[in-house]
Amino acid sequence: MTSMNSGKIYLILRFSSVGNVAMAVPIIEAACRLQPDDCFVVVSARRLEDLFYGIKNLSFLTADFTGKRSGYKGIIKLYNEIRKSYKNIAAVIDLQNSFRTRALRWMFTLSGTKTFHIDNQIPQKRRMLFHGYEKQQPLRTEFERYEMVFDEARIKTDRDFCRIAINHDAQQHISQHIGVKTGRWIGIAPFAKSKTNMLPFRTTKELISRLSAEKDTHIFLFGAGEIECTMLAQWASLFDNTTSIAGSMPLSDELELMRQLDLMICMDSANQHLASLVGTRVVSIWCGTHPYIGFYGWKQSPNDCLQISVSCRPCTIHGRQYCKYYNYLCQQIKVEEILGKVKSEKLKN
Repeated sequence: MTSMNSGKIYLILRFSSVGNVAMAVPIIEAACRLQPDDCFVVVSARRLEDLFYGIKNLSFLTADFTGKRSGYKGIIKLYNEIRKSYKNIAAVIDLQNSFRTRALRWMFTLSGTKTFHIDNQIPQKRRMLFHGYEKQQPLRTEFERYEMVFDEARIKTDRDFCRIAINHDAQQHISQHIGVKTGRWIGIAPFAKSKTNMLPFRTTKELISRLSAEKDTHIFLFGAGEIECTMLAQWASLFDNTTSIAGSMPLSDELELMRQLDLMICMDSANQHLASLVGTRVVSIWCGTHPYIGFYGWKQSPNDCLQISVSCRPCTIHGRQYCKYYNYLCQQIKVEEILGKVKSEKLKN
């Protein structure tokens, strides 16, 4: 994204997942903006490069651990690629603290490079799961924990980030394939990785049905993965004024479409963080997880968080496929509650 300059070079590791990488963007952008003479190299999955669009003193390096690059061989190969491409790295900023990033940190430490890593608060999260949110204080947010790593490395950050830069090419693609916006555009991302993080399908379909029937309202369905794309295409065919864009756009175009939305309705999933990056209001629905864990969207209003106060929450950090009580009480959020939030939104110009 940028050429090297005479300042320091900082390596930032955050390979996955989409939501966690998206949450790192506001803090990384602040670090780049406040240290304009330094270069920041983000190592992450290839498909996530568009999240960092427009940051001038940031370079992107792909972390590929598929096929022959899996396991230790892949980590060693990535280390050698980094060392070959970037000389005299001032520090390694590990925002993931996983098996792969710890291995890379160890290699850089042996070569004399300073390394700093995030505290994933695993003991605190386990206590939250064991005791429930009612008996616990909110944990540090993911943003705060990212900031702490940069602070330890003596890299300045702030909370001034509002939205990523406009990608005009992607905006043109949206205009060509979807058309010029008229009326109200609402996005719905009904899926999450795990069953405990989603509303029942009948609830989501009723929500789509009622919103799509409203005057001057168009619904866009967001999702990823073959099964989700197939289901959303089927749902879109059932309702008027509804389009599924799942699997049909690159990330850059999805972000620019989200930028034009008046509102995004989604689960506790990556889409709340993607929409937050472009400054779109998000109504987030929390079932098995809980905002106390620290994964709420950047500068989103707590008033737009929908959840049911049951003592067994959170039962998971990132989602799981079953409810230990087999009743899924946390998913019994009414469509009327969601519509109440929708009616309070203001249309974008």
